[in-house]
Amino acid sequence: MRIFFLCVFLCNVLTVWAQKPKGNIVEYFGKEKVEDIHEGELYHVFKKALIFKKENFPEVAEAVVYDPLLFEYIGESNSNIQAGKIAGENYKDEPVKWDPTSVNDKNEFEDLGSGYLYLEFNSDTDSIVLFEASGHTNVLINGYPHEGDHYDFGWSLVPVKLKKGKNEFLLSAGRFPRMRARLIKPAKKLQITPRDMTLPDILKGEEENFPAAVRIVNSDNRSIKDFKIIARIDGEMVETKIDEIPSLYVRKIPFEIPAPKNIGKKEKVNLNLELHNSEGKIIDTYTTILPVKSKYQHHKRTFFSDIDGSVQYYSVAPSLDTINPNQALFLSLHGASVEAVNQANAYKQKDWGHIVAPTNRRPFGFAWEDWGRLDALEVLSHAEKMWNTNPSTTYLTGHSMGGHGTWYLGVTYPDKFAAIAPAAGYPDLLGYRESFLKRISKNHVMLEERFNMNEEEFLEKTNLKFKSEKEERMNALIRSAGNTSRTLELIENYLHFGIYVLHGEDDTVVPTFIAREMRERLGEFHNDFAYYEYPEGTHWYGDHSMDWPLIFDYFKVHSQKPQEDLKKFKFKTASPGVSEKAYFIKILQQKEPFEISAFSFEKDSTIWNLTTKNIHTLELDLRKIQNRPTSILIDGNKLVVPDTGLSLILSEDQNSWQFTKRPEKKEKGPHRAGGFKNVFRHNPVLVYATHGTEKENDWYYNRAKYDAEKFYYRANGDLTLIADSEFILSQYPDRNIILYGNSDNNSAWDKLLKKSPIQVSKGKMQFDEEIIEGRNWGSYFIYPRMDSEIASIGVISATGEEGMKAAWANDYLLNGTFYPDFMIFNGKLGQEGLTGVKAAGFFDNNWSLDNAKMEWNK
Repeated sequence: MRIFFLCVFLCNVLTVWAQKPKGNIVEYFGKEKVEDIHEGELYHVFKKALIFKKENFPEVAEAVVYDPLLFEYIGESNSNIQAGKIAGENYKDEPVKWDPTSVNDKNEFEDLGSGYLYLEFNSDTDSIVLFEASGHTNVLINGYPHEGDHYDFGWSLVPVKLKKGKNEFLLSAGRFPRMRARLIKPAKKLQITPRDMTLPDILKGEEENFPAAVRIVNSDNRSIKDFKIIARIDGEMVETKIDEIPSLYVRKIPFEIPAPKNIGKKEKVNLNLELHNSEGKIIDTYTTILPVKSKYQHHKRTFFSDIDGSVQYYSVAPSLDTINPNQALFLSLHGASVEAVNQANAYKQKDWGHIVAPTNRRPFGFAWEDWGRLDALEVLSHAEKMWNTNPSTTYLTGHSMGGHGTWYLGVTYPDKFAAIAPAAGYPDLLGYRESFLKRISKNHVMLEERFNMNEEEFLEKTNLKFKSEKEERMNALIRSAGNTSRTLELIENYLHFGIYVLHGEDDTVVPTFIAREMRERLGEFHNDFAYYEYPEGTHWYGDHSMDWPLIFDYFKVHSQKPQEDLKKFKFKTASPGVSEKAYFIKILQQKEPFEISAFSFEKDSTIWNLTTKNIHTLELDLRKIQNRPTSILIDGNKLVVPDTGLSLILSEDQNSWQFTKRPEKKEKGPHRAGGFKNVFRHNPVLVYATHGTEKENDWYYNRAKYDAEKFYYRANGDLTLIADSEFILSQYPDRNIILYGNSDNNSAWDKLLKKSPIQVSKGKMQFDEEIIEGRNWGSYFIYPRMDSEIASIGVISATGEEGMKAAWANDYLLNGTFYPDFMIFNGKLGQEGLTGVKAAGFFDNNWSLDNAKMEWNK
């Protein structure tokens, strides 16, 4: 779970930097905020509210995120929130009340800080409306959680069934200290909304259909099935079927656009969309304009993602050399708030390679970790095939958050790049956040004026404190799920390539001392890096903040060696499920999951020497090796290499290595290594319970919708939701299944989890041989799908209504949060954090608890 809250100070710093509506690519989102309403009639504007101005203190937080205020009102349709009522305490332990507030002349509530906003609406009748708000992270609507609009884009639309009488809306603050909220009467039960469409550039000369995506609003109490979208351009037409849109839900639907045949000299074309019902009747239309471009100029391309089946895009500054294949590829990662289109447009085209800018799934995305990492890998693979580039001249660069992505992806996949060039970047996300604490602690004027503390008192208050050694161990175990992001623990992987570090001399957003510290670290062991501070450069000082000629000069003299010529190298990883190999040596299984595994390789004539750490099984791939070794010396064990076989599998047992068979696919491995967050890949299907009480069914359906809403907003994603009663396993081969419910109320449980060592039913949870009774327990866990070699099952489950409330949070869909294979907890999780965690850990390599790495709070 999340291990660090962004402090108010950091949010304010970045707000000043990112909030300007015009300017360069690091000052502006890349899109204007949506203000216009296309989905119906404005019904109500919220102009009065109650506000709880929560004052956070900048501190390192425990591994578990919890929000006591939202937790108190989860599932409560009557909160009894009133003006003057004490809502909580500030960091000074002073009581804070709900205070009346009103909007400014833009109908925005201001000065929220990191607080909460409470709204009421009295409806004369039961009716369905669209709740449209912006600037909030989450909202409880009559007790049910929904995703917000954290970055204030104006995208949020939530179909809501108002009840007659009082309806309550409780919003938590987002990135900026402002919010807007209004209600819309939908024009139609089912309609197209133009908000947040993913559309391609139409490229001359390309004959295949172009992927695209549009959001469909279902304001009906019924799920909608067997609909279709028809896209028309210049007499060409493509039809895309829509399998299902659940009730009261907005889904971003992938579809295809036909490639027009006679573009000629057109610079734009009209795209006409038609939404047809199951009887073929047109129920809504929308027309927009698409630019027409040459594939030899700056453009963007769309593709269907293997992560979730959604449509994503990347932007390109193609090579000026339009004839020769086998050119270089420059993967360029954007900073926070930057659109990939603007990233690519900041570069002049080169004459020896293609510049490719992925999206990170969103302008803010995941800091190039989690699904941002997967997006970068997808785009890299797509671009390599598209332009038939030279794999030995692939380079990585990026600015700001993209500079972090450069440090992170470079250290995680060291055999993919010939050189990297982070610009204004920070190597470690948590280290960057904690650097602000360091800066505050040295600002004695601020400490005195704002916090009335000296440096010693500030450091004492920010230090993480535990109630017991057991709690400290639990915290460390949960944190270990994030070891894959600890770049400095993997720092020796940078030896695989050259590094050019570019930073502004006067950068205060990513402070220059971070780059200088990294220069010192590299200087201790790396003999091929360059460092340049741009004189008087701030965080952004023009396009040359990243399109810096000396970076490309540096790249040009670097290329990867053939694998046969590699005499020695080292490699580290925290999980084979994230990064398993360097060149021809692959880690298949660890001894201790999510701890650092490492090997050092050196060859002398026909003898290969390997030393290892925390490796249970590894593979030597000999397909590209001409001179086969005759023997291997591994951790002092000498093994004679057989004359045949394209790969060698070695396993260690009690300090003795031997050749063995490849582990079975049903065991842990790079294909399926665990960590709960990994259930949100392989095109997951969300299966919610319908065989419980009315309240249980309502809760699990809304809980599944909440995850789908968050994955859409944070990852530009599209997740399939389906009721357990309609779920047929064979229709979803090799797809991850995320199950909401327990064995008593979700009929898919027995199809998927009969062999799971964790069993959840009403009033009882069985944890291997241990039985936990009560209706207050919740759990998250991942388990292999037994009918697939790659797919997994994710479980969000509870033993009763109290447990359902405990399992409401879904910060596993945010970056900077880390989850082991399983967690079992009660309601104290939402109130007190770690105190509520009963057990957490990682299954062993056989997906059992026999040799699991875990902490158990008995």
